[in-house]
Amino acid sequence: MSTTTRVTTEIRDHILLIGLNRPDKLNAADEQMLHELSLAYGQLDTDPNLRVGVVFAYGDHFTAGLDLNDVGPKLAAGKLQMVPEGGLDPWGMSTKQVSKPVVMATKGTCFTLGVELALASDVVIAASDSRFAQLEVARGIMPFGGGTIRFPEVAGHANAMRYLLTGDSFGADDALRMNMVTQVCEPGHEIEIAVTIANTIAAQAPLAVQATLASARANDKLEEKAKVFQRLGALMQTKDVARGMEAFVTKQPAKFEGN
Repeated sequence: MSTTTRVTTEIRDHILLIGLNRPDKLNAADEQMLHELSLAYGQLDTDPNLRVGVVFAYGDHFTAGLDLNDVGPKLAAGKLQMVPEGGLDPWGMSTKQVSKPVVMATKGTCFTLGVELALASDVVIAASDSRFAQLEVARGIMPFGGGTIRFPEVAGHANAMRYLLTGDSFGADDALRMNMVTQVCEPGHEIEIAVTIANTIAAQAPLAVQATLASARANDKLEEKAKVFQRLGALMQTKDVARGMEAFVTKQPAKFEGN
């Protein structure tokens, strides 16, 4: 097993275990974690011995999403580098997408980019204590890792809008009902189940698995829909973003004014 500051990787036969390793910060993703996660996906994609990835997290939570204290200023300035050289886009919003299956095991808090990571994964095992939320509207921005694209397609427009437009959280059973997760289990068993499924996938014909995955992911509208994220740069320059960030830090309701 190789250990980095933010993400761990461990090879078990044909499986790459990828662990979010910032439990003291609710595994919130700063730029370093984003880079290391991206590089782990790159390792999965390029190593011919690897066939499946399993993403999990240390501590009691999967991830609280972005670490706004670290990435907020960079995002606002348009200087946040999500995918470093040699890495892949874990959210599959670009051509740099992993070509092999990813199984995700979630627990506790799974917010914003965590939800979008789940939506981009192929199989998701959720502990019954998992809670999901897309909180971007409460910060004055929008989900930019695929939430506005995949959530309505997976859960249905009405279900997705209920949570995308309010920022409310929901539990594992609702996530299962909306087809966001594959299976709900007792806390503490999510990784075991995820690895079992990954081993079953890894035992199949690798090229057939990759071809099946590519066919299932094909979406002619993805590029067109992704163009909407160009609005994110304009949103980051608004006063409402500053209000949203301040509300997050002070734990007070934001008073948005639409400017």
